[in-house]
Amino acid sequence: MTHFAIAGIQMPITMQNNLDAMQSRLDVLMFLYPWVEMVVFSELAVHGPVHASAQPTGGEFETAFQQMALRHGIWLIPGSLYEKRDDRVYNTTPVINPAGEIVTRYRKMFPFTPYEVATTPGDEVCVFDVPNVGRFGVSICYDLWFPELTRSMVAMGAEVIINPVLANFIDRPADLAIVQASAAMFQSYIVSVNGLGVGGNGYSMVVDPSGQLIHKANVGEELIPVELDLGLVRRQRSRGLRNMGQPLKSFRDRPTDFAVYREGFDTGYLDSLGPLEKPGRANPSAGNLVQLPGATAAE
Repeated sequence: MTHFAIAGIQMPITMQNNLDAMQSRLDVLMFLYPWVEMVVFSELAVHGPVHASAQPTGGEFETAFQQMALRHGIWLIPGSLYEKRDDRVYNTTPVINPAGEIVTRYRKMFPFTPYEVATTPGDEVCVFDVPNVGRFGVSICYDLWFPELTRSMVAMGAEVIINPVLANFIDRPADLAIVQASAAMFQSYIVSVNGLGVGGNGYSMVVDPSGQLIHKANVGEELIPVELDLGLVRRQRSRGLRNMGQPLKSFRDRPTDFAVYREGFDTGYLDSLGPLEKPGRANPSAGNLVQLPGATAAE
């Protein structure tokens, strides 16, 4: 079997409990498109970007998602949620199979610092198998900006990258360009699902392994059911993107051991860029940061 039906749900997200709204959209989607086999929501869809909503591993949100997956007999990627483990909070995506079982969890490796500062980075690459279909990988939003992670998933055999997103900044066009470029560069399907409201500004995308758009959503609510052909991934990886470039093989057969990946690499230039923090307000005439009212000037 090489064909697999997957759907994204782009919906409004609030900073309250969105569980009922998610279930309602899922019920509608499965009524309209009963052939769908996997459903993907956006990043932090269940509660929005609210750290206070963090729950322990296996909490009530995950339990509700397991029931949804079992009820509809689908693979469910419910976006992500804040997961509390000891004194740490992770941005975590549970992967739930049609039997309602959590087969794995992915914890976001690259929180969007310096904005997502209270989130602990994960440290494990996540791939999982859909039996008789193929291997899938998971990255969350900003993770896709780091090709090392996508390359790791692909080197482990991932053919489809699931990418829940919460993106509403003005750099969203760069996000979209990276989604499309990554699909071609790594010869993978990428399913990137954004939210609305506090959950993002839409423009969810599904891209094929040659970097071509299958669907690009707009800025309203959308159900996005598509059928993927994993045979296309395998053929292009074997023969090349449109029978031309074969970047995965070229990287495998590279003659160069890139120094930037070696322990002990000189990071002097990168260190010179300064700390990872929000920029302050600059005073163009003085060439430094504006002093806030009431602050004492340094002598």
